[in-house]
Amino acid sequence: MIESYICTIKMLIMDVDGTLTDGKLYMGQEGELFKVFDIKDGYAIKEMLPKYGITPIIITGRTSKIVDNRAKEIGVKLVYQGINDKLVQIKTIANENTVTMEEIAYIGDDLNDLDCIKTCGLGGCPADAVSEIKKNAEYVAEKPGGFGAVRDFVEYIIKKNNKHKNNNI
Repeated sequence: MIESYICTIKMLIMDVDGTLTDGKLYMGQEGELFKVFDIKDGYAIKEMLPKYGITPIIITGRTSKIVDNRAKEIGVKLVYQGINDKLVQIKTIANENTVTMEEIAYIGDDLNDLDCIKTCGLGGCPADAVSEIKKNAEYVAEKPGGFGAVRDFVEYIIKKNNKHKNNNI
């Protein structure tokens, strides 16, 4: 039996609302006031991903200074906001960085993430993602969005990468 070749993940692309946050929008009279992020997700992105040579990237449909601030805090240098077609943006990122789609992991929670989950090499989602996303994701986190779902997915990616590397020694 011939095993299919599995690429090692080199990039993790993340949605924000409902994935890095709980999906709630806290609004005041003058607009968005705050978003709540999980410290465990931040640790995984800032401390764990770099150790394994995985580049974290954020792509979100909304635009918020809060996302810029959080990205800077956790070491995410590539942040794309106000993106209507996330898959087009991912393909551009892949081309600019000479990375194949199979080398990209994507985590998102709603229908605007579906094409990305289907097309990237590894798709993940929070436990509270919509059912169509869960059906198409290879990995469904134990935690909901904003409560450590990204950390769960990062740990899964690292284990999967290490298993692949150890099988090729």
